[in-house]
Amino acid sequence: MDDELGGLVRAAAVGDEAAWDKLVERFSGLVWAVVRAYGLAEADAADVFQLTWLRLVEHLHQIRHPEHLGAWLATTARRECHQVTRARGRAFPTDDVATLEPPDKSPPTPEQLWLGWERNVELFRALRELTRRCQRLLRVLMASPPPSYREVAAALDLPIGSIGPTRQRCIDQLRRLLKERGEEGEG
Repeated sequence: MDDELGGLVRAAAVGDEAAWDKLVERFSGLVWAVVRAYGLAEADAADVFQLTWLRLVEHLHQIRHPEHLGAWLATTARRECHQVTRARGRAFPTDDVATLEPPDKSPPTPEQLWLGWERNVELFRALRELTRRCQRLLRVLMASPPPSYREVAAALDLPIGSIGPTRQRCIDQLRRLLKERGEEGEG
C-alpha cells in the first residue's frame, strides 16, 4: 500500500491527472474531517479545503515520505484552519450586500427534516456538551475512510499513544450523556 501511494505521489508530481484524482479521492475525507473539527463557516471550510490541496500542489515534488502524506495533509489543513480562525477576529468592511446578508435557502422538505433530525438530534446535542478536545477528536475519527492514528495525531497535535484512551473516555462521556437524556425523557 505504501508503494502504491508512493507511485501515486510521484505520478501526480509530474502531472498525472489520474494519480492526482486518486490522491484527492483517498484523502478528501480526512481533510474534510480536520476542517469540520474546527467548526468553520461553510465558505471558510471550503476555502481551507481548497488551500490544503493547493499547498500539496505547491509542495508535491518535496514529499519524501509518501506514506506520511495523510499526516502532512492533516497538519496542513490544521494550520490553514488556525490561520482562518485567527483572521476571523478581524473586521473587513464591505459594501457587498451578498456578503452582509446570507442568501435565501429554500427550507428542507418535511421528509428530509424527519429523517435527519430524529436520528441525529440527541447525538449531536450530547456531542456539543463534550469538551472541545473530545468534539474535535470524535469528528476527525468519524472521517470516511477512517484516518490512521498518525494522521489523527498530526491533525490534532496529539501524541499517538493518547488517541485511543482519549477516544474511549470521550465515547464513555457521550454514552453517559445520552443515557442521562434517555432517563430524563422516560420520567
